[in-house]
Amino acid sequence: MIDSNARIVVLISGSGSNLQTILDHANDGKIDGDVVGVISNRSEAFGLERAAESGVPTKVLDHTMFSSRDDYDESLAGLIDSFEPDVIVLAGFMRILTPEFVRRFSGKMINIHPSLLPKYTGLHTHRRAIEAGDDVHGCSVHFVTEELDGGPVILQAKVPIFEDDTEQLLQDRILEQEHRIFPLTVQWLASGRVKLVDGTAEMDGERLPQDGYAAD
Repeated sequence: MIDSNARIVVLISGSGSNLQTILDHANDGKIDGDVVGVISNRSEAFGLERAAESGVPTKVLDHTMFSSRDDYDESLAGLIDSFEPDVIVLAGFMRILTPEFVRRFSGKMINIHPSLLPKYTGLHTHRRAIEAGDDVHGCSVHFVTEELDGGPVILQAKVPIFEDDTEQLLQDRILEQEHRIFPLTVQWLASGRVKLVDGTAEMDGERLPQDGYAAD
């Protein structure tokens, strides 16, 4: 198991609403760990203010100041390492990560994606689900691997798509579910309950199915 005071680093690019739920759960003792650092690639990200209000150190590493993705990820990895993290959380971090970076933090890094993976990797997932005529959509927390949005799923949440749904309405309902399942999976990783083993996700020593943990 990871130490009960797991060190958590969160990477963001925007408003940080998922970051806020993780901060709240950690402060309430619902996560066996502490958020020790928040890093953004954008100085204007509102999530930096959320972190500062919680007394969490913040860093900005502007990707536009680097000539290549490799150079940026090398500097980002060094910055992350300076916090000595046990868990790395991508909470709306809008960067495609290089394979070397992902391998460096394999098994420590999770991401939340607004679709029921493996459906709709990439962007504009809500629009694509509506245009496809789907009757259900959702979000997935998964381990980060070299394949974009392709790592093993830990947990998913489903929401119905209604006939009069817009992208924004659907996004709002899914965000509510993100706020429920993301801190829970952070806790599972921080406490050592969930692990990445030989390319698959395991929960309490049992391999999880493709759509992740499904028990009540």
